[in-house]
Amino acid sequence: MVKVKVKQSQLQYLTIIILLCLSSADESHLTVDFYSKSCPKFLDIVRETITNKQISTPTTAAAALRLFFHDCFPNGCDASVLVSSTAFNTAERDSSINLSLPGDGFDVVIRAKTALELACPNTVSCSDIIAVAVRDLLVTVGGPYYEISLGRRDSRTSKSSLVSDLLPLPSMQISKLIDQFSSKGFSVQEMVALSGAHTIGFSHCKEFTNRVNPNNSTGTGYNPRFADALRKACSNYKNDPTLSVFNDVMTPNKFDNMYFQNIPKGLGLLESDHGLFSDPRTRPFVELYARDQDRFFIDFAGAMQKLSLYGVLTGRQGEIRRRCDAIN
Repeated sequence: MVKVKVKQSQLQYLTIIILLCLSSADESHLTVDFYSKSCPKFLDIVRETITNKQISTPTTAAAALRLFFHDCFPNGCDASVLVSSTAFNTAERDSSINLSLPGDGFDVVIRAKTALELACPNTVSCSDIIAVAVRDLLVTVGGPYYEISLGRRDSRTSKSSLVSDLLPLPSMQISKLIDQFSSKGFSVQEMVALSGAHTIGFSHCKEFTNRVNPNNSTGTGYNPRFADALRKACSNYKNDPTLSVFNDVMTPNKFDNMYFQNIPKGLGLLESDHGLFSDPRTRPFVELYARDQDRFFIDFAGAMQKLSLYGVLTGRQGEIRRRCDAIN
């Protein structure tokens, strides 16, 4: 039997290392009650903020949902999309694909952060705020409730160059979309479920007008009368690029499964919407969600939970910003 002598100083050093590791592991653990002691009114403050904002501006839910996706999908849910550019850095929000993000999504997060800094200074991350705000906003417009694990940290960087080609485009072919989602660990069914977010919100005319052109609309999947209505609605979009159309023309402000019911009828707005029905890999899920809203809600909630955990920063990996639009 071999006896090993360990000096007292070595034991103390090892003890410190073990304690630091345990501390780091504890900080890195996300839980639904992460702020129960440090900021017990966190959920109440967020809920009050989003309710007031949604009442005054009914497009807030869709705006925040899109903002959340654009934050999480490229490189993880770290609130990097909220950061403003400086003279020395072009941030994510100023990349070409993010320039059309509605201001109401940013505004509701900033409002919640301001209220939380008064109640619990330097405690709640912006990435946790946006995750909970989106969940609660979806519930206000009829969507499903799902649990959000908390304890994220905010990114210390935000660069426009880091999101290039990492977000889906309305004109993408389904194969490209499937590959893109698969690279993030999402199945085809989860991709289709997340596409159901288009049941609220709107898209700018520039995203689809080329497909409803009378010389190009044959075989694009549009209902002829719907295509004609879109042409009229967007007739002046070149002079007014802000012109837009609801993604779901039937129930535009309600989170439901109408988006999936619309697509087979030729009432989808974007090329990717029509592609979901024409591609045999995605069509079964469109048909499933069109006839079963409960199943859509379950799968959408699960996919949103999964998305909310993608690439999160915890513990010392990130920071808690004092302002969501500026890195400390």
